[in-house]
Amino acid sequence: MNNRTKETTDQLKEQTNGGVDETSTVETLEETDGVVNETEEVGQAESQVNEEDSSKEEVVDETALKISELEKKVDESENRYLRLYADFENFRRRAQLEREASEKYKSQSLITNLLPAIDNFERALQFEPNDEQAIALLEGVRMVYRNIIDALKQEGAEQIEAVGQEFDPNFHQAVMQTNDAEYGSNIVVEEFQKGYKLKDRVIRPSMVKVNQ
Repeated sequence: MNNRTKETTDQLKEQTNGGVDETSTVETLEETDGVVNETEEVGQAESQVNEEDSSKEEVVDETALKISELEKKVDESENRYLRLYADFENFRRRAQLEREASEKYKSQSLITNLLPAIDNFERALQFEPNDEQAIALLEGVRMVYRNIIDALKQEGAEQIEAVGQEFDPNFHQAVMQTNDAEYGSNIVVEEFQKGYKLKDRVIRPSMVKVNQ
């Protein structure tokens, strides 16, 4: 029995002692107990509602946490995909450049191997014949030399201009210097060995003498 019920009972007892009818007193007590019971039931219902609200809040918090974790995983997966895609694009671009370079300079190895033979042809062409047989032989050498040079040109190879040109370290290799008044400063005055380039790539620089 709670305090409110006790107080009501005490009041009823006082009324009973004062001459109040016992039947009326019992009815009043029953009514009071009913009110108390209803109050307790309301309190229990409110407590149950509070517990349900608290449970709902916990479910909402757990759901929000799971959503946050899923969003984080999605971001990580997206970043990983972007990195892999960038790596693949770089690989594809490098492979394409390598294929283009391989196609563009496919004759470089052959031309490089032919250069010593071409140098020997050029040395032979500097020979001055003294009879008809030697002249005929030299003319044959000259024809072969021209055919080789023409074949190189068809592959995109050509000789580097040197004598009379301004010295360029990208195309010329200076092995000697001179002081010749007939040439300007930093001008190539003599070529010891011809240089060659394949399209825009230097295969061998010209070996030259440069005026100071």
